[in-house]
Amino acid sequence: MKTSLYIFLTILFTLTLPSCDNSNSHQGHDANKHMNKSSFEDLVNRFEEEDRIKWQKPYEVIDKLDIEGKTVADIGAGTGYFAFRMLNKVQKVIAIDIDKRFIDYMQQKIRQVPDSLQSRFETRLGESNDPMLKHNEVNVILVVNTYHHIDDRIRYFRGLQKNLDIDGKLVIIDFKKKRTPNGPPKKMRMAAKTVVEELEEAGFTHIEVDEDTLPYQYIITAI
Repeated sequence: MKTSLYIFLTILFTLTLPSCDNSNSHQGHDANKHMNKSSFEDLVNRFEEEDRIKWQKPYEVIDKLDIEGKTVADIGAGTGYFAFRMLNKVQKVIAIDIDKRFIDYMQQKIRQVPDSLQSRFETRLGESNDPMLKHNEVNVILVVNTYHHIDDRIRYFRGLQKNLDIDGKLVIIDFKKKRTPNGPPKKMRMAAKTVVEELEEAGFTHIEVDEDTLPYQYIITAI
């Protein structure tokens, strides 16, 4: 069943067309301006490009997340690239974005998913400084290719701690600060070391960095 669902979702996404201190705030603002230069259709095509599965390795990443039967918040969900692929494992996915166009896109897309999984999926329109999550609402918070878009990150991620349950974890996936065939300009990227320092300042105490699983990105897990 799991294999057939993966195949179904992969085909679906292939066929479907068309997310502190002043330095933190400035970088997030510049990254958002860079995104805003693209049309919505261009963004969708970029997020859903066929080759992404080769370097993003979504199913390998999802297997590492340990999300079986859990509630996951996908912040900066965009087209739902990860959110939809988690549906067969989780109790619930809350796909959050601050761009209503992506919310509308995901609400249309969920209709193409088997009825048995639709009840596990929720979209939520967040704000730039608030993901609109409740106290202790989720077990896992996933932030993919979005960290560098967030303004006032230390304050933002300090606030996320109250949204996680007692055993909850934060997982950040973003581009290494070096030239790669995919991803934003190098000047907009955040080095893993910088992310770790900011998360420590935000109050996270146990942080692990994986720079080996993905060719262009790091995976940072924090509790």
